[in-house]
Amino acid sequence: MTTAVPAPDAPRGALMRFLDGVEKVGNKLPDPALLFILLMLVVFGLSWVLSGVTWDVVDPRTKAPLVINNLLGGDALVGFLSNMVNAFVNFPPLGVVLVSMLGLGIAEHTGFINAVLRALMAITVKQLMTPMVAFVAILSHYAVDAGYVLVIPLAGVIFHAAGRHPLAGIAAAFAAVSGAYSATFFLPTSLDPMLANITMAGAQILDPTHQVGSANNLYFTFASAGLVIAIVWALTDLIIEPRLKRTASIDGDLSAIEAFQPLAPQERSAMWAALGSMLFGLVALALTALPETSSWRSPTTGALESTDAPLMKSIVPLIFVLFLLPGVIYGIMAGTVKTHRDIIAGMSKAMNGMGYYLVLVFFCAQFIAAFGQSNLGVLLALEGAEVLKAAALPAGVTMVGIILLTASVNLVIGSASAKWTLLAPIFVPMLMQLGISPDLTQAAYRVGDSSSNIITPLMPYFPLVVVFCQRYVKNTGIGTVVAMMLPFTITYLVLWSGFLLLYWSLGIPLGPGASYVYPTPAG
Repeated sequence: MTTAVPAPDAPRGALMRFLDGVEKVGNKLPDPALLFILLMLVVFGLSWVLSGVTWDVVDPRTKAPLVINNLLGGDALVGFLSNMVNAFVNFPPLGVVLVSMLGLGIAEHTGFINAVLRALMAITVKQLMTPMVAFVAILSHYAVDAGYVLVIPLAGVIFHAAGRHPLAGIAAAFAAVSGAYSATFFLPTSLDPMLANITMAGAQILDPTHQVGSANNLYFTFASAGLVIAIVWALTDLIIEPRLKRTASIDGDLSAIEAFQPLAPQERSAMWAALGSMLFGLVALALTALPETSSWRSPTTGALESTDAPLMKSIVPLIFVLFLLPGVIYGIMAGTVKTHRDIIAGMSKAMNGMGYYLVLVFFCAQFIAAFGQSNLGVLLALEGAEVLKAAALPAGVTMVGIILLTASVNLVIGSASAKWTLLAPIFVPMLMQLGISPDLTQAAYRVGDSSSNIITPLMPYFPLVVVFCQRYVKNTGIGTVVAMMLPFTITYLVLWSGFLLLYWSLGIPLGPGASYVYPTPAG
């Protein structure tokens, strides 16, 4: 008589069945474009129903009781229609994606990107591909949103060329670009001063003299980068890719992806010349940006990383130029560019593939505009914060509660600065009264905000990731991407929250001049 022994992978089997269920349900939803239309109609209906309710919470933007705007009212409906075109053309990712894709389209059409990836594949150990992608994705945070249009699609190409599942590469890059948006290396990103200024405004409600440094979370976000890379590496290789190999058969049009054979001498010479031109451009940019009188610097603070610095505003045009020139140089030397018509053809080809994305963006932009105009997202954020405040939980539990509430609110309000503008005036003064510093409160917010970016279709770049996946698996839908990214979100929330609590308990500084307690020891 033998005793049945559970299979070693039984827990993983349960997880796989759960993710399969998430994907199945998610993909039964209507096409994402229609889904945004239906959600917009729901918002219109809810705004009408809730506009007659009196709310006790105070809107921190107006300092008055929150009011839900009825979008079916005459003035509101006319305003929504008159703003429809502006909502589309001013949708933040639209210009970023299209302008970047023009430059990338040339670099891909001429074969420059293909050549670089082939050279990279020759020296990259297959087993280290995932951490390499995660590392590059975190570095892309310094280029604002460049990671979405550059690192994520290239990760798919690299994985496919190595014989791995391309959606696994996209998942790893997406998890590090967006899910780990608050992990950084070496220097603050443009997000750091933006959030710090909002935190300071919240702190000064209670203490008008309190100051918050723009790099107040720098050490914590730097330490978090190592944790994020480890999480992305483990989940991608052990859970995400094995499941994708079983559930997502590659059936896309891969004719544009050439076989990754060793570079011919002419191709290698062209690649090095093109890379040299890119390096020259980067060196020229650095030399013109370093002087204190540089025109690239912020006119108000003199910093390069400030949101109003011309350098930060020029990231997308710089991507366009830094890929256009090497692409053209490579094409001429490798013989893939004969006339100027080949260059225009490359741009046109890149735009041809963006048709579905433009349709998604149009309806997504209208939904987000209606949702913001109604104040329903603000209501959810403020009511959740009030519940957390009334619970009066221990400090550590409260910090976890802030992380979870932020992650939940992130599902309906995509902008990091917009959410923190709403929540900071509540969380920061509340925790200051418990002796917790604004610096620690901001760190908890950043963990929650980053973790759930990758599972909300309302995140502006989510539709773009769906389009990238459809290049390889035609029937990719919202459910496919959510199921693919959900393990990252859950693991981030558990391990990153635990990491913050451990970091706090050890007393490791959060950043230059930051403190864990209020008032600060010096105060």
